[in-house]
Amino acid sequence: MSTSGIPGNSASTGTFFTGTPFTGTSFTGDAEPYSGGDPYADYRTAPLSGLPFTRLPDLADRRLGAGVIAANDEFFAERENLIEPGPARFDPHHFGHKGKVMDGWETRRRRGTGAERPHPADEDHDWALIRLGVPGVVHGIVVDTAHFRGNHPQSVSVEATALPGTPSPRELLADDVTWTTLVPRTPVGGHAANGFRVECRQRFTHLRLNQHPDGGIARLRVHGEAAPDPVWLAALGTFDLAALENGGHVEDASDRFYSSPDNSIHPGRSRKMDDGWETRRRRDRGHDWVRYRLTGQSVLRAVEIDTGCYKGNAAGWAALSVLDATTGADPADHTTGWSELLPRTRLQPDTVHRFPLAEAPTATHVRIDIYPDGGIARLRVHGSLTEEGAGRLRL
Repeated sequence: MSTSGIPGNSASTGTFFTGTPFTGTSFTGDAEPYSGGDPYADYRTAPLSGLPFTRLPDLADRRLGAGVIAANDEFFAERENLIEPGPARFDPHHFGHKGKVMDGWETRRRRGTGAERPHPADEDHDWALIRLGVPGVVHGIVVDTAHFRGNHPQSVSVEATALPGTPSPRELLADDVTWTTLVPRTPVGGHAANGFRVECRQRFTHLRLNQHPDGGIARLRVHGEAAPDPVWLAALGTFDLAALENGGHVEDASDRFYSSPDNSIHPGRSRKMDDGWETRRRRDRGHDWVRYRLTGQSVLRAVEIDTGCYKGNAAGWAALSVLDATTGADPADHTTGWSELLPRTRLQPDTVHRFPLAEAPTATHVRIDIYPDGGIARLRVHGSLTEEGAGRLRL
């Protein structure tokens, strides 16, 4: 794979791994020009069944601490837009002194070497370096070209590496850094969610997004499972075992109608209603739930249930249960292996509820059951890894 335009990088230090576009989710060519009305009316995307990995959290989410730390060019639109939460916005009348203002990363048009060769060479391309908010194993990538209809790249590629600490762009681009290809150079379409499944199950800390030869990309989403630094967790000792940044993971949920349960393990407190987990209104006699896999086998010491920003729609009651999957119990079977940690307890709207745990149970999974429905902003499960739990962390 070419690394032209990347200073100090040698193609010989890269390794190759095939990232395969899902059938039916790879779009090529320009979209139709914007003709007014809803700018997303003709947006090309695949159904969830075509991109199942999008149920996993976005490891490049700015709210997790991700950043776009360098790019070779951002003449028309800033690189930082790539990882902004939410969809890209489009104002057809917004122009600046450099031209149309776009909500994404957009580079200038590449040119050839002269009048006899006006077109860019095949290896010419632009690049951006992305620091993941939490290191992890990437299952799928979405390169979203929303609103870039005739000014999107012809093709894209994505590479990844894993370095300790907080390396600078110069350190990442050094000759001795090995980059693994997650998505080979693949044609993409304008104004489309271009999805790619990734089969490589290594842990990565940084990505390099390449667009060939130039153009604009609205958003980059990197879906996967968090794999934090075990040395850091060991130094902390006691920490939030459900937190996404510490390797917690939502395995399943009864309802995702208004917002994702992944939000309930994001950093910080919720700042608005869609920053938590909220279900539709139940019209039956059932209830809703989320099942979490903790960082590893752990001893639990305290839990917090936060209904912040949910005032007329907070869950009415909540109960917590735990399970230790190292015993062979199946976390997906909610009828066996689970022990009650917190009985059904009344919740107050827009409130942090704190519960110390006297018995300090050992668990790998936690389930919250809410009655009958509603919203939970955050769940915090404080404790420490057992020796076995720490030993199973991915390096």
